[in-house]
Amino acid sequence: MIGQKSHLSNMDTWRQWREERLLQAKQTLIETYLPLVDYVSGRLSIGLPKNVSKEDLGSYGVMGLIDAIEKFDYERGLQFETYASWRIRGAIIDGLRQGDWVPRSVREKAKKIEEGYQKLEQQYLRSVTDAEMSEYLQISEADFQQMVQDIAVTTICSVDEPIREEEAETRLSILIDDKAKNPESTVNDVYLKDTLAQAIERLTEKERTVVSLFYYEELSLSEIAEVMNLSPSRISQLHSKAILRLRGSLSRHKSQLFQD
Repeated sequence: MIGQKSHLSNMDTWRQWREERLLQAKQTLIETYLPLVDYVSGRLSIGLPKNVSKEDLGSYGVMGLIDAIEKFDYERGLQFETYASWRIRGAIIDGLRQGDWVPRSVREKAKKIEEGYQKLEQQYLRSVTDAEMSEYLQISEADFQQMVQDIAVTTICSVDEPIREEEAETRLSILIDDKAKNPESTVNDVYLKDTLAQAIERLTEKERTVVSLFYYEELSLSEIAEVMNLSPSRISQLHSKAILRLRGSLSRHKSQLFQD
């Protein structure tokens, strides 16, 4: 990704755009940060159906980049790459949602599994097994594994979605907030991190490894498959189950995480 040095070297261009509104300066910024679109769209494309073209993802991403450039305030001392990445992700996810690329039946399967993890892990206070989930859903373990595989494509974008659907920029707002936070916001942030940490602890060892390699080491699912000596489809399943567990845990604490 583009680093700190590139941001600092473009300060004159930012001034020309923000203060003088020179269109050439805006075009220069777009061209400079286009690699961010390739990076973000490439990450989100992993596991998506073949009918979702990379060109479409790129087009959505460019719109997000332009939006970021138009709204970014370089004088606040924030890192543009981080801000723009959120905008690009959001634009791509919005584009995918509008295209209704996931069948309703698949979304319903994902919701059932997420609710199952939420209920059983609250009941047992531990990570539940595939056998327990299968029993809860009243299906065989083989059918459960197939369900997880079917919904794998719905979990790629899920960590970029807001916790409250009516507030599309909740996490972005936290990211770009002023340094001085009110006590209520600070408490919510701490509680969110604590809740997420507890949820990650309840993942199985393999699920934690996949999450770590994918989101922190930024490896692709195929690269993770090589590292863990497992098939890409198995890695996709582990990723899906991990995300569904995390979403279940966060959903359980929605009202406490973000209080009006």
